[in-house]
Amino acid sequence: MRIWRSVVGKLWMTILLLVCFVLFILTILLLEFFQNYHVEEVEQSLQFEAQKISRILEDHSDMDLSLQIISEIVDEPVYALVTIDNVGTFASGGNTEYQQDVRELIEENRVFAAVTEQQKSVQQELSVESDTSTNRYDNVIITGVPFTFTDGSTGAVYVYQSLEAIQQTTEQTTRIIVLAAGIAIILTTIFAFFLSTRITAPLRRMREGAFEVARGKFDTKVPILTQDEIGELATAFNQMGRQLKHHLDALSQEKEQLSSILSSMADGVITFNRDGTILISNPPADRFLQYWYQEQESGRNEALPPQLQDLLERVMETDEEQVGEVSILGRTFVTILSPLYSGNAVRGAVAVIRDMTEERGLEKLRKDFIANVSHELRTPISMLQGYSEAIVDDIPQSDEERKEIARIIYDESLRMGRLVNELLDLARIEAGHITLRYETLPVLPFMERIINKFNVVSKEKDIRLTISSELSSEEEWNFDPDRMEQVLTNLLDNALRHTHDGGLIQLALSTDARSLTIEVSDSGIGIPEEDLPYIFERFYKADKARTRGRAGTGLGLAIVKNLIEAHNGSIEVESNVNQGTTFRFRLPYKQL
Repeated sequence: MRIWRSVVGKLWMTILLLVCFVLFILTILLLEFFQNYHVEEVEQSLQFEAQKISRILEDHSDMDLSLQIISEIVDEPVYALVTIDNVGTFASGGNTEYQQDVRELIEENRVFAAVTEQQKSVQQELSVESDTSTNRYDNVIITGVPFTFTDGSTGAVYVYQSLEAIQQTTEQTTRIIVLAAGIAIILTTIFAFFLSTRITAPLRRMREGAFEVARGKFDTKVPILTQDEIGELATAFNQMGRQLKHHLDALSQEKEQLSSILSSMADGVITFNRDGTILISNPPADRFLQYWYQEQESGRNEALPPQLQDLLERVMETDEEQVGEVSILGRTFVTILSPLYSGNAVRGAVAVIRDMTEERGLEKLRKDFIANVSHELRTPISMLQGYSEAIVDDIPQSDEERKEIARIIYDESLRMGRLVNELLDLARIEAGHITLRYETLPVLPFMERIINKFNVVSKEKDIRLTISSELSSEEEWNFDPDRMEQVLTNLLDNALRHTHDGGLIQLALSTDARSLTIEVSDSGIGIPEEDLPYIFERFYKADKARTRGRAGTGLGLAIVKNLIEAHNGSIEVESNVNQGTTFRFRLPYKQL
């Protein structure tokens, strides 16, 4: 059944039907032509024979001789019938049953009576078997011609011929036409299949090539077998495949480039359809949505935060860019939504989401830094200004009072200098402008020397300073001794200032193959849990009421953290209110 759906089958059937139709019309026309032509020839021949017989009869007075001549010139399938008034009827070719039927038909038909009565020629086609016969070849053509003898007597000559002979000729013609039709069908079939090798074979190859291209094999080529339109079609197909491959490669590269750009962006990007469906999102946007899913209350199932949903609806309504902020899990996101167009209609929107938490924190830190520095400097400056005015106004009356005021001014100037120096140290450390000078030193003697610096203060406050170590006195480690002394000094100073009289401060040392761990623990007032994440920030003071004696600047722990990180180490803190605090930091071993 596939051949009927193929181009070969359709071409073959089209040509075959066309040839058959043409031959059918030609057969009908030829048969009609031959039939009419032979009938006209028979009519003319019978007319001529009848006139010739009438002249013979008129020219010869001897009736027997005339009849003999008529018998000789009339041959089958033509027959003659001669009727003479008052004499009788004479028939050529014998007196068969067929001739008798024709004779009765002539005598009974009133049309032929006009031959003798009106002396005119008559010719008519009649059916011998039945007047209602539908087969014309059953008919007979009869021609009647009157004649007159020299003595004045009259008669009539009837010459007739059956059309059966024409039927034989027509059947022979039909057989020839059918034979020609058969030959034409065979030749048409051969021609159709010949065309299939010239037309459909290249088309089949192009169809197979098209299927290969549809499966993604864009380098498929079809052979160019001819230089006609089919060859040009094959050339265009190959060019189309190359262009498709080129364009798809370009689209793939652009898609990969766009995907790489979206993936590497620090900002989140989400593309929405007009109904709010998310089409594309990059990893930062996925994290933003994950934050939103985590924040949602139980029972809620909203795909987008309400603020973002409102911005999206306003973009769709106004066709204008919208900017807003979304707060999720304590983080702040700035969102910019812009419309996407398809022609003149808005088909969606693209949202750029930027996590501004760090920037807002830095802005707050900057403001806090300015406020804290101003606060820290304001007190010593105010005291310097006040006591300086007292000296200028000669308020102190004795040398002791003047010395006391000078001592206060000196202490406050030292405090300001210490604050400025710590700020400068912290700025240099954070900018990476310090250079660590590593040395390999015995750890335990170094720690004991640091502890001894605080013995006087600890005895005054009745605070016990101890050191516990898993290291031997000869075990060494490499670090910058000056910077490490600064770290331990800050930690021990904080511990002394925040530990009650009679308390305990312990320095613990331990090591493994990769790092040295140092712990500074105290039994002081501790740090509230909510303050722990911020204690390493500049100027941060958990509770100023806890400071006893000297007030700190709030920069010590920030310097400690930066110095330890400069050693590629890490620091952590554990604390419970009224139970004590433990600072633990680790220093990796550095190959010198």
